[in-house]
Amino acid sequence: MQKLFFSLLIGITSFFLSVNGYAQADKQQVSITCVGFYNLENLFDTLVDPDSTKILQDEFTPKGKNRWTTVKYNEKLGNMARVISELGKDVTPDGVAILGVSEVENRLVLEDLVKQESIKDRNYQIVHYDSPDKRGIDVGLLYNPNYFKNVTSKSFTLKIPEDTAFFTRDQLLVSGELHGENIYIIVSHWPSRRGGEKKSKPKRIAAAQLARSIVDSLQNYNPDAKIFFMGDLNDDPVDISVKGYLKAEGKEELAIDGKLFNPFEDFFKKGIGTLGYNDAWNLFDQIIISPSLLGKDYTTLKFHKAVVFNKPYLKTSEGRFKGYPHRTFSFGEYIGGYSDHFPVYLFLVKNIN
Repeated sequence: MQKLFFSLLIGITSFFLSVNGYAQADKQQVSITCVGFYNLENLFDTLVDPDSTKILQDEFTPKGKNRWTTVKYNEKLGNMARVISELGKDVTPDGVAILGVSEVENRLVLEDLVKQESIKDRNYQIVHYDSPDKRGIDVGLLYNPNYFKNVTSKSFTLKIPEDTAFFTRDQLLVSGELHGENIYIIVSHWPSRRGGEKKSKPKRIAAAQLARSIVDSLQNYNPDAKIFFMGDLNDDPVDISVKGYLKAEGKEELAIDGKLFNPFEDFFKKGIGTLGYNDAWNLFDQIIISPSLLGKDYTTLKFHKAVVFNKPYLKTSEGRFKGYPHRTFSFGEYIGGYSDHFPVYLFLVKNIN
């Protein structure tokens, strides 16, 4: 893997409060950063690109299978923006400063999203690359330019040599600089479990190996690199792709010798998930961090807390799927919900002198 040298500025919300558990020194002031991830569940516009081979784009048109109209599209945009506007807002007045997203059709839908009334004042900027995924969905990153600057990015394509017909989402690496600290964000959407979990597992292992190679390149350049790996992994925190190949541990003390820390493993073990399937919870949506973000030395950015955002309005209120995410479609019928995944985010803190 080619050596990578990027400088990353994680968008930070300049919000000052007393320590209250965030810093060691009495009356120390800290800044708080919110970094999140959200699967937007098939955020498609209503247009057809005649040069595109994307499978789903014909379904998301007024005459397509989903009868996808401008009214429905605008309602979907408004719903997604409402959720984004609330992420981290209970602690940071500007909300989430950096947000990885998945299941977006193209850059245009992200441009429409950031113009929504509830978030347009944040002036979110976009990092996006078209992926070769057959379904026609990509990953991307939104960031608040007041805090996230000097942004550079690169996209990595997952290839499986023995399966030349395989195409999936690229993995996106974004970098910048915060208070002189280099920070890196990797946004992923690993191959689905279509065809069965066991049969599809090798594809997610291959995705984990690609992700790990990116992490290794960053850590080889700088062993103390501050890395955020986020995405819809289509595997839970305890699965072999995450623990064995990405090398993400659920306890801070085990995040040594290049291993990463996954704060969402504890949620999963407590029965808290981000999506429901076959009457059980999965926690596919995760933000995993390098050990350089751990510890109590708040003179640099440090991890404080992880959150699964599962407010009541995001849940189905009745029926068989009561309590599960209130999605856009149910058995082919438009129900005007949000997403089939709950978003996740975490808070970072740093002393301000």
